Amino acid sequence: MTMLRRIVRSAAARASFVSPGKMAVQAGSSRISGTVGSRLMSTQSGDDAQRPTALAYLHLADGTTLTGRSFGAHTSVEGEVVFSTGMVGYPESLTDPSYQGQILTLTSPMVGNYGVPDRKILDEHGLPYMFESDKIHAQALLVQDYSHHYSHWKASSSLGDWLKEEGIPGVSDLDTRMLTKKIRENGAMLGRIEIDPDAPAPDFAKMQSPNVRHLVDEVSRKDTKIYGKGNPTKIIAVDCGMKYNIIRRLCERGAELTVVPWNYPFAQEMHKYDGLFLSNGPGDPVMCVETVEQLEKVIALPDNEVKPIFGICLGNQLMGMAAGGKAEKLPFGNRGQNQPVLNHQTGECYITPQNHGYHINTETLKPGWKTLFTNANDGSNEGIAHETRPYFTAQFHPEANCGPSDTEFMFDTFLDACKKPLDKITFPQRKPAPPVPDVKRVLLLGSGGTSIGQAGEFDYSGGQAIKALKEEGKEVILMNPNIASVQTNMDEKSASKADHVYFLPVTPDFVEEIIKKEKPDGIVVSMGGQTALNCAVELYRAGIFDKYDVQVLGTPISVVIDTEDRQSFSDKINEIGESIAESYAVYTVDAAVEAAKKIGYPLMIRSAFALGGLGSGICVDEAMLRDMGAMALSTSDQILVEKSMKGWKEVEYEVVRDSHDNCVTVCNMENFDPLGIHTGDSIVMAPSQTLSNEEYHMLRDTAIKHSRPDHSIACSHPSSCSRIQVVRHLGIIGECNIQYALNPESLEYCIIEVNARLSRSSALASKATGYPLAFVAAKLCLGLPLTDVQNSVTKKTQACFEPSLDYVVTKIPRWDLTKFIGVSKEIGSAMKSVGEVMGIGRTVEESMQKAMRMVDPAVPGFQPHDTFETMEDLIHELEVPTDRRVFAIAQALHEKTLSVSEIHDITKIVRNPWLTMFSVLLLLDHWFLRRLEEIVKTWDKMKHVNLEDMTLDLMKEAKKNGYSDVQIAGCLQGSPSEDDVRSKRVNAGIVPVAKQIDTLAAEFPAETNYLYMTYHGEENDVEPQNGGVMVLGSGAYRIGSSIEFDWCGVSCIRALRQMGYKSTMVNYNPETVSTDYDECDRLYFEELSRERVLDIYNFDNADGVVISVGGQIPNGLALPLDKAGVKIMGTTAKMIDNAEDRMKFSDMIDDIGVQQPRWRELTSADSALDFAHNVGYPVLVRPSYVLSGAAMNVAWSDEQLRACLTEAATVSKEHPVVISDFIEGAVEIEMDGVGKDGKLIAAAIHEHIENAGVHSGDATLVLPPQSLSAYTKERVRDASRKIVERLQITGPVNIQFVAKGTDVMCIECNVRASRSFPFVSKTMGVDFIEAATRAMVGQDTSDMNLPTLETRNRPANFVGVKAPMFSFTRLRGSDPVLGVEMASTGEVACFGANMEEAFLKALFSTGFKEPKKNILISVQETLQDEMTHSAWELHEMGYNLYATRKTAAILKKNNVPCIELAYPTEKSVSDDPNVLDVLKANDICLVINVPTHESTRLEDNFLMRRTAVDFGIPLLTNMQLVKVFTSAMFKYKNGDLVGLKPDSLFDHYAKETDEEAWTKPSEFH
Repeated sequence: MTMLRRIVRSAAARASFVSPGKMAVQAGSSRISGTVGSRLMSTQSGDDAQRPTALAYLHLADGTTLTGRSFGAHTSVEGEVVFSTGMVGYPESLTDPSYQGQILTLTSPMVGNYGVPDRKILDEHGLPYMFESDKIHAQALLVQDYSHHYSHWKASSSLGDWLKEEGIPGVSDLDTRMLTKKIRENGAMLGRIEIDPDAPAPDFAKMQSPNVRHLVDEVSRKDTKIYGKGNPTKIIAVDCGMKYNIIRRLCERGAELTVVPWNYPFAQEMHKYDGLFLSNGPGDPVMCVETVEQLEKVIALPDNEVKPIFGICLGNQLMGMAAGGKAEKLPFGNRGQNQPVLNHQTGECYITPQNHGYHINTETLKPGWKTLFTNANDGSNEGIAHETRPYFTAQFHPEANCGPSDTEFMFDTFLDACKKPLDKITFPQRKPAPPVPDVKRVLLLGSGGTSIGQAGEFDYSGGQAIKALKEEGKEVILMNPNIASVQTNMDEKSASKADHVYFLPVTPDFVEEIIKKEKPDGIVVSMGGQTALNCAVELYRAGIFDKYDVQVLGTPISVVIDTEDRQSFSDKINEIGESIAESYAVYTVDAAVEAAKKIGYPLMIRSAFALGGLGSGICVDEAMLRDMGAMALSTSDQILVEKSMKGWKEVEYEVVRDSHDNCVTVCNMENFDPLGIHTGDSIVMAPSQTLSNEEYHMLRDTAIKHSRPDHSIACSHPSSCSRIQVVRHLGIIGECNIQYALNPESLEYCIIEVNARLSRSSALASKATGYPLAFVAAKLCLGLPLTDVQNSVTKKTQACFEPSLDYVVTKIPRWDLTKFIGVSKEIGSAMKSVGEVMGIGRTVEESMQKAMRMVDPAVPGFQPHDTFETMEDLIHELEVPTDRRVFAIAQALHEKTLSVSEIHDITKIVRNPWLTMFSVLLLLDHWFLRRLEEIVKTWDKMKHVNLEDMTLDLMKEAKKNGYSDVQIAGCLQGSPSEDDVRSKRVNAGIVPVAKQIDTLAAEFPAETNYLYMTYHGEENDVEPQNGGVMVLGSGAYRIGSSIEFDWCGVSCIRALRQMGYKSTMVNYNPETVSTDYDECDRLYFEELSRERVLDIYNFDNADGVVISVGGQIPNGLALPLDKAGVKIMGTTAKMIDNAEDRMKFSDMIDDIGVQQPRWRELTSADSALDFAHNVGYPVLVRPSYVLSGAAMNVAWSDEQLRACLTEAATVSKEHPVVISDFIEGAVEIEMDGVGKDGKLIAAAIHEHIENAGVHSGDATLVLPPQSLSAYTKERVRDASRKIVERLQITGPVNIQFVAKGTDVMCIECNVRASRSFPFVSKTMGVDFIEAATRAMVGQDTSDMNLPTLETRNRPANFVGVKAPMFSFTRLRGSDPVLGVEMASTGEVACFGANMEEAFLKALFSTGFKEPKKNILISVQETLQDEMTHSAWELHEMGYNLYATRKTAAILKKNNVPCIELAYPTEKSVSDDPNVLDVLKANDICLVINVPTHESTRLEDNFLMRRTAVDFGIPLLTNMQLVKVFTSAMFKYKNGDLVGLKPDSLFDHYAKETDEEAWTKPSEFH
């Protein structure tokens, strides 16, 4: 690999990367100014920051000793070891006086990311602005990973430096999850941090517990001090360790706060004040005898002297003791930011921050006192109140910092009570919940076929919804034409299945017919993506729901419109004074131009009611706005013209709200890429990594917090000034996603959008946290409160909580842009990715490297890949990102051609002349770049040593930083093998541990089988399973491997469990049903690599591995796993190789006497050319071991063949490439079957409508075949028998043939499940994968009523048609024409009494709109006679035909009326109407453009096709498809297709007589 020359810049040149000028940061009432350059010196770490190396030892009272790295003060200390589950807020936590004497363990996996703010900045009260006291109170800090690199606009130093300043030890590299579990199970325990390795183990019997010290006396002030002097309400506050934020919250509300020591005799001075406040504090409340005595006097005052009392945390315990309760130590305390608390007065559930080790036993409370709050998790008391007097307490922290401020209103309650001291405490009563929907039959709208922006996540969401609805006893009617989805299953293995399934277009007409037929009471529209939502809006506007008395469950449609209609959304957000970018909703291009004059360029446009950013983009001038605006308005009635905030951070929150107004945020996610790249195309991390507590909770509060009254004293703390929160104001019921733009250099933010439905991010959040959002949302749609829904992971707690993560999730998109000629590789605001993966680790490095390998097995990890040849190319990639941007970063860091700061600056300053107006473009955060740099630093250490000299510490470091054995082998000197590396580390005991995803960071025991593997751990969370069958999933959705393989994987694990086998699923796709932990006995969210499969196989002592149901990725592991001694279930690895290796397969086919096209192994270009000249063009080039026809090409000339050979050799480096004769005009046929010991026990033959030359994944399939002769079918049967027998197949198999005349030739055999298995299974009425699974484990299949090769006429009375879904609209610049390499992103299937009926239903299900008036025809000359027949039928149906010149001439010659149009390229030389003008005017309803290899007007054809797609006009490019379409439409228009009505497949079954039926009465597949 050629190393690029490093850029050497002068100081002046480097400075040019940073915008000159001043900046100012608002910090409370303080203001700091300085140059940008000087600010950068302190707000992020420099190149000299080093990972800690000094060892420290943690000794625990239970005898455990852990070794870690010292990053704070290098000194020994003792204390009580406790844990906190908060994910942000370490500066606030460490300075909380309640941690006095305690060694604090943070469960958050990475700590120190955003540094520490300036300790010298004071607020208006003279208090340190970002801290809760003037010093660190914790004895020490324990973390899993310490981030020695930090970056944040408010930072002034690293966390480690601050700890050293304060003399506080910090220890990292500890298994904090194991530590948390120990504390959970044994209680908070004493511990000692020791820095002397030779020191004896501590004697804990002699060690003093901090709880026997008077900790309150240690932290309480010794004098009296007044804050907020002159404010009207006079409060005396007892300081038991008061957090500074309590002072801020009371003073900003108009309190003059007199703060006194804990033992101050305040009872005698109560007449001077309006109220008494009792603060938080550390330790055992029993120590505060004097305070309790004073309280007893105050609460005994006569009625005319009563003053309101409010106690927080320790204040609650002191009040409880004064009221007769008993203080008791909790086993491990409640510390963190997500404790759910029930208000007994209002029924509300709050999410609260807490920090206490004691609680009040209320059984002995005196008369007149009652419990006010209870912890919803452990049932402990969280507050008490007097029944008649204004005395109340909270065990939690309403002042927050750190944590949510949902209960901050309690300060208002207290101060209001100070004005009415004779009234008892009452909280504002929330509105009563609406009546629970009285529904028995629920219609659920699915999303249809998978496409870019709307993929398998809706199969998962819909399936979860069905499960929830069935649990509540509802009858479910599902409408979804996605044949490959698990949710459309009706077999007995599906525990939660719909009662009725309709494979029909999700369009208003069809939905209305289903409503008429099924008469549902309710409808759920939020689980089917944009398809279901837009359909529901049309039905709502047409009055259909009112007409048939159907109740919309969950979020009302009016709210959906408010979120989807750009103007309505803007208006709603402005109503509550929230931040939104300046924007204008427009309905014409001219109006957009006028709006742009107000906003200025660059600007963003967004389409209303659009999915995945369709129709959106950055416009830098009027010409671009007019072009993009016209295209956007062709698919949407409205666009929003919006000020661009490109370059700001993009942050998302998943929010759940019930009809009782309980509201929680389930997951917060931060995009690696800033705003400007669609979140679906961005690398995303959960939880957010660079947000401070202030930022995290500011955005969270905006989403969900209640409003509070205005106060005469203005709020000085930005994060506390939350207005009415967005989700409550909009009125969402169920789940939604809210997206923010956050200024990376201030607290300024804007709300981008709210999705009032389940989304791709929802599926990601569900898998990232373990919180089943769709399941919970469906329950809430039925009127259940969150507090009545169980946490399905812990089985003990309830769903009204916010998960804590003790791991890092990295989502990386999967693009397949290389499959499309001419497509722009640049990524932006419109989504282009076809799938995504999710890597789980305990650090960013570990999860990032995992995720990169998951995206593509050919990518080893974060290292250069397909390197950039010049520095200019590399820099351009960083400036204008494509799907290769992360590899550009890797190359720059590996080659040392650019530093972190330079990469950061390049992504900030734009060099493209046409983009010079951007001041900030795509700024990558320093912190993320630093973490990537850490990966590279480990590589740099490894590359200088060989395996023998590699230390075990370096091996551990590499594995912790996410390096695979393959990567390590490729880096080390001496070229060791993967097995050499594995052998060394396994022999040294360096193996990964299995950790659980449990939603609560180990705080509560979890009955969960949801696992990942990591090298950051000392122990496994689970014991080995000892047996069971592993099933390898399909990995990321990609073109060629999508939801259909997930269906196969789910069918397999369900069949295994039904047969009594323990099943383990290994997969890493967050969109899938297979990665639902309910589906299997164990779910490993892990890589599908030889290394990781062996790790799991060996850990669980598995009985075998199924590799044949997950597509090409697991199939490609057959030989590597077999060589490693893994038992492959079903067909042997050798036989799989014989089928995948093109040369071995072709040899075998010849040997067994099965006809195939003439072929030759590719040995050289000359050999290939010689073969082509002998057989004649066209020829087909076919690589081995590829998916979806990758690099498969038809060549029509020597020049094309040479290009094809280069591409094929690139993708098939280790396996042979074969060249064969391409049979023109042949019919393509497939046989899907199941073998057992070389005999076919199940089989189905289906045909393609399109001739050979269109990839089977892009073809329209028909079952049973309609045009094949009995002779052809017999030839297929005979060949199938021979192939299955020779390969000794046990399991699924797919064999493909081409037929022409009497020739029936085999072209391919896949010894695995194929894309068509769900279609075949559901059409034939029996699960082929269940049969295959039974065969692989040796179980009987005789009771399954399987169709065999001898079965005829099945099905007999209906036809199924599977149609492909394409996403060309999103792939700007791509040519929407089909070939031998697959391009479709999904599929649908429908059923009819005949092929034409099923075909039209399926076609309409893809989004293809029935043409109403005008049709454009342009076909290649050799097809024009053939086209004439179809054109005449279209004419007879009343369509107006338009045609390009040559096509028009032929049609007119054959007496077919048409209007002639000029070709696109004739615009400047002809006055005739031009085809592009007509298309852009939306005058055409259908474009028929059929090219061949003989076409000469290539540019004209491309422009017509591309314009049709860009303007949302249906397009047909295949002659066979055109003929079937016109024939079907002709019958439909003439009334011959009476079956084009909402029949379900199961209605067809019902029409069968008992003699005809081949399924059981209950079998509906």
